[in-house]
Order: sequence, then structure tokens, then C-alpha cells
Amino acid sequence: MPSENFLTTAIIICGVIALLLFVVLIVVYINSKIKNNKPKKVVTSESETADKTVKSKTFSVRSVMDFMEFDKVEDNMIIQKNGNKYVMVVECQGINYDLMSEMEKNAVEEGFIQFLNTLRHPIQIYVQTRTINLESSLQTYKARVKEIENNLEKQEARYKEMVSSGRYTKEQITRAYYELTKQRNLSEYGKDIIFTTERMSLNKNVLNQRYYIVVPYYPEELGQNDFDKEEIKNLAFSELYTRCQSILRTLSACEVNGRILNSNDLIDLLYVAYNRDEQEVFGLNKALAARYDDMYSTAPDVLDKKMRALDAKIEQEAFNKANEKVIEAQSAKEKALQRKEKNMESLVDRMAQLIIEQNRQMIGSDIADEAIDRVKNEKNNENKQEGGTEDNDKETRKRRRKTKTA
Repeated sequence: MPSENFLTTAIIICGVIALLLFVVLIVVYINSKIKNNKPKKVVTSESETADKTVKSKTFSVRSVMDFMEFDKVEDNMIIQKNGNKYVMVVECQGINYDLMSEMEKNAVEEGFIQFLNTLRHPIQIYVQTRTINLESSLQTYKARVKEIENNLEKQEARYKEMVSSGRYTKEQITRAYYELTKQRNLSEYGKDIIFTTERMSLNKNVLNQRYYIVVPYYPEELGQNDFDKEEIKNLAFSELYTRCQSILRTLSACEVNGRILNSNDLIDLLYVAYNRDEQEVFGLNKALAARYDDMYSTAPDVLDKKMRALDAKIEQEAFNKANEKVIEAQSAKEKALQRKEKNMESLVDRMAQLIIEQNRQMIGSDIADEAIDRVKNEKNNENKQEGGTEDNDKETRKRRRKTKTA
């Protein structure tokens, strides 16, 4: 028994040692495989490493049109999928359905059912929500109120003139006062509208919904054909325009008015759809007004600039010459006035003699001759008196000289 136990123990120990040796061999084999599979370091030059980094940074450039659902806007149509789809859009005006009576609501519903029954092609109803920009409305209101105020000032001046002149009847003055009061009320009403609109513009949550019907057309509807792209585009425009006109006619039965969007309206629609947050800051109308669509700008022609400068110079010289001649004319007139004032007495005598000659028959020839002689003698006496005073002055001067010499 002891020998059997010893043999069994020896066999177990040998088995354990063999198992440990087997595990060690497996670990060594796996480590050698891992070392062999590691990539070898290759020494490369700096130029090769730079080329590899450049190649890793390159990427393919894709057109921005690949990320959009349309190719271009042309002839009041949105062209999609490289000319395989054409779209025309109809804008519809909303109606106050909730404020209608039951009879009116039934008429609108029946008209809409008729519109749906007459459709022979697919359509899409699109609702776009926009924030209301009241800046343009404010500018329009202010310009109109300014015009009203100018008219009010004119009417006030005219009314004061009518009252102060006394040439108008009481009925005319009453009618003028009525028109003046109406103009004042209109001015105050316009100012109230501007004040209310400015307060509304402070609220950025004033929204407006616009309703559109999108009408598509596919060239596949033509079947087998040999048309080129230009002919297909013309056929698409004709078909879409006919469909949109039919939609507008059927919508009019339910009192819904609409219009077909042109190219600029379609661009604005797409711009707002893709730029909802910046639609008020960088709107399409502002972009067109700022001429952001111009790829380059050119200076005006040199000859045109010289021509404008020459025109301005001619105008300035003409203005200066006109002022100079006006001043000369005024001075000449002043000189003529001085001469006339100096010769006023002689002119009065001549005019008196002429008046006596014209009325000779009425006053008689003798009296006329005597009157003319009196006018002449009076003038001669005045001249003599003037001459006598001059002689007296000369004599006094001579006497003074003699006394000085003595």
C-alpha cells in the first residue's frame, strides 16, 4: 500500500510538471509571434515625411449645389435634378375662416373640394413662417405723414389769409375750416399709427404665415422625345403656367386669391427656407439693394468724369458772371437815379411846359404863353441868383487876398 501511494503521487507530480512545461512553451510561442508581427521602423527622409503629411490633408472639393435641392432659378421656375424636374410656386392669401358665417364656411369647403377634385397632377402645400419686418412700413408711414403735415401747413396759411382778407363769405370760411380740421385729424391719426407700429417693432415675436402651392413637372411625362434642354424647358414652362392658372381659377371659388411667384420671389422663398435665423439681418432685398450679387465694380468712364467736371465749371462761371452783371446793372440804375434827382427841377420845368402846351386850347393861347414865360423867367431868376452868389463869393475872396497882402 505505501508503495502504491508513492507511485500515484509521483505520477501526479510528473503530470503537473509536464503541464507547466506545456504552458510555458505556449507562452513563449505566443510572445515570439507577437514580436514578429510588430511593424518594423523604417528610417525615411524629411521630404518623404512631409509628402506623406500633405497627402493626408488633401480632400475632394464638392460644389455647394450638391448640398442643395435645386440647381438654379430661371424663367419663374425652380430647376432640380439637372433638369429632370421643374417647379413653379403659387402664393395664396389666407382667409378669415373662423369669422365667417356657416353659409360662407360651407361655400368655402365646397370650393376646396372642387379644387381637390379638379387636380390631375401632384401638388405640395407649403407653409412658411416669417418674422414681420416693420422697418419698411415705418418709412412709408413717415413719408406719408410728412406729406400730410406739409399740406396742413399750407391749408393753415391759406385759412388765416382768408380770415384776415375779408373777401370771402362765411360759408367759404366754414368750408375751409372743415377741410383744415379734417387734415389735422388725419395728421394726428398718422402719428398714432407710427407710434403703435414702432412699439410693435420692438417685439421680435411678431410672425406671419405664408401659404404656397408647389406644382412640379417632370420631363418624363413627354415620353420618348428628341427635344433638347431648351425645348424641354419651354414646354415645362408652358405646362406649369397652365396648371398654375387652373389652380388659381379653382381656388377663386373658395375666395382664395393667389399669384404665381416670379424668379425674385422664388429666390426670396428659398433664401428664407435656408436662412431662417439670418433672414432679417441679411435679407434678399438688402442684398440686392447693396448689390452683393455684383462680382466686380468698374469705375466710370474718364471722358464722362471730365464732362461732368466741365459742366460744373461752366455752371459756376455762369453763376459768377450773372452776379457780376446784376451788380453792374444795379450800379448803373443807381447812377441813372442820381442823375435824375440832380436834374429833377429842369425835368419838372419841361414837364410843366409840355402840360401847358397840351392844354393850350382849354386855357387860351395868351394865358398859355404867359404861363410858359413865367416858368422860363423863374428858371432864369434862379440861375441869376446862383450866379450872383458866385460873383459875391469871388469879390469877397479878392478882398481877403488884398487885406492879406497889405
